[in-house]
Amino acid sequence: MTILLPLLLGVPLGAAGLCLAVPSSLVRRAVLWLTTVGVLGFAVWALTQTADGSVLAHQVSGWPEGIAIPYVIDAFSALLLSASAFLVLICCVYAAASGEDRDTFFPPLVLVLSGGVYGAFVTGDLFHLFVMVEVALVPSYVLLTRSGSARSVRAGRVYVTVNLFISTTLLLGIGLVYGVTGTVNLAELAGVAAESPAAGIAMGVVLIALAGKAAMVPVHWWLPRTYPFASPSISALFSGLLTKIGVYGLFRVYAVAFGVDERLQAIILTVCVVGMVVGVLGALGSSGMRAILSFHMSSQVGYVLIGLGLFTLAGLGASVFYLVQYMIAKTALFLAVGAVERVTGSGDLRRLGGIARRSPLLAAAFLVPALSLAGIPPLSGFVAKFALVVAAADAAAWVAAGAAVAVSLLTLLSMLKIWNGAFWGDEPAPAPAPPPPVPVRLILPVLALSVLSVVFGVGAEPMLALSETAATNLLDLSPYIEAVTGR
Repeated sequence: MTILLPLLLGVPLGAAGLCLAVPSSLVRRAVLWLTTVGVLGFAVWALTQTADGSVLAHQVSGWPEGIAIPYVIDAFSALLLSASAFLVLICCVYAAASGEDRDTFFPPLVLVLSGGVYGAFVTGDLFHLFVMVEVALVPSYVLLTRSGSARSVRAGRVYVTVNLFISTTLLLGIGLVYGVTGTVNLAELAGVAAESPAAGIAMGVVLIALAGKAAMVPVHWWLPRTYPFASPSISALFSGLLTKIGVYGLFRVYAVAFGVDERLQAIILTVCVVGMVVGVLGALGSSGMRAILSFHMSSQVGYVLIGLGLFTLAGLGASVFYLVQYMIAKTALFLAVGAVERVTGSGDLRRLGGIARRSPLLAAAFLVPALSLAGIPPLSGFVAKFALVVAAADAAAWVAAGAAVAVSLLTLLSMLKIWNGAFWGDEPAPAPAPPPPVPVRLILPVLALSVLSVVFGVGAEPMLALSETAATNLLDLSPYIEAVTGR
């Protein structure tokens, strides 16, 4: 079955070509959904095969190691692959409910974007990781500006400019790595930073570029200037997938090249704490619902990367769990506020109110992931934050542990800001025709993700066990190296 790993990229790209060739929107929708379900099924199978710590690898086209591009999947990549495919499917259901997928180019663009994300999670080659990042980004440029509105075009200019700069930096870093080490194969780069200061600097450039892709502070400002101006389903899709390539790359590259390095770990923890605080303060200072959620993405990335700064089994396991549940909660929140915007025509809290009275089901579907993001028990966000704080305390990283708790309170305040302004507050001044209730078909995808947040909180043990296995693979590289190189 490992021979199917390259098809995680090939099948979505082929399906995108098929979508362009058929005139029927129903057929295009079917191709998009069936392809995504197929990837999800394969990802779940891969998760069952790697849950014991095994690593699966395939050299593309049977070329020998060192020449072929390796595709590798372990528990970490299988978890993210499963979560990503599931979120793509949920966003596609939402897009069908809202009519967004009737656009001829929506299905093929989403397929290409998702194929790039899937490929990034399973590649074992730095240059191929760069290629996958670009495969995902090119359709995202189009999806962001597809509406043609002045705001989306301005956002698109910022998005393209920043990401082209970051991509150039990433390519420069990969070129430096190859120039110093003679390879871009991740398995062959194990421990290279400790062996060569020049290689460490080159890998550091790669990490800086990946941090930009992940929207880490201080390279975070582009995200709230762009994501809020895409369509609701596309904003949710971007939030669930695109920055996660950068986060995944940071974990994978750092674990391979650096490992335990107390100096770098102190720097990472400092950046995490600053990122958490800056992101949540930006959210508190915003009045647009999607702007608030976009600032929170930078704050939450700070939480996720605490485990990388600790680089312990408990810390990495907590970070992996946090990342998966955060992808689910954030996508649900973007879909929920997108449903509000679609019905009311505005995402500005100053022009909203009373949504809970008109659509109580949507209010409930929003409240669950909002409370989860703030770390309220017994939801998945609480389990993730509690595990991170305990791991930080065990490693005597008291500042990181304290910041995680304090920022959770500020996160709760920002979520209450949306709740009070849009859902629970007074209705705005009477309009000629009051907005209708939000259609149930738009609420159901949000509700499905909200239920998952509850399930991962109440029944967290299986996911925590998988996350610990993923962390073990990041700490002990021998199964990864053996699967790729055969030695």
